[in-house]
Amino acid sequence: MSAPALETYLARLYTDAAARARFDADPAGEASRAGLSQEECAAMVEIDRIGLEMAAVSFGNKRARYARRPRPWWRQLLSRMTR
Repeated sequence: MSAPALETYLARLYTDAAARARFDADPAGEASRAGLSQEECAAMVEIDRIGLEMAAVSFGNKRARYARRPRPWWRQLLSRMTR
C-alpha cells in the first residue's frame, strides 16, 4: 500500500468516531481490512491512541468552527445572482 492510502486511512480515523472505535477494539484487524501492508499494520498497532483521539477532537473542533463561519461577501453575492 502507498503512503497516500495510509494517509487516507488515518484521515478516516481522525474524522469517523465509529471507525476509531472499531480500530481501538482491533487495531491490527482494522488496519488489515483497510488494505494496509504488514509493516503499516504493525505501525498502526503501535500508534499513540491518546494522540489519535486528541487529533480527532482538534480536527472536529476546526471543522465545526469553519462550518459556523459566515460565507465571504462575494460568495453571498454569487448565490443571489444565480437564483
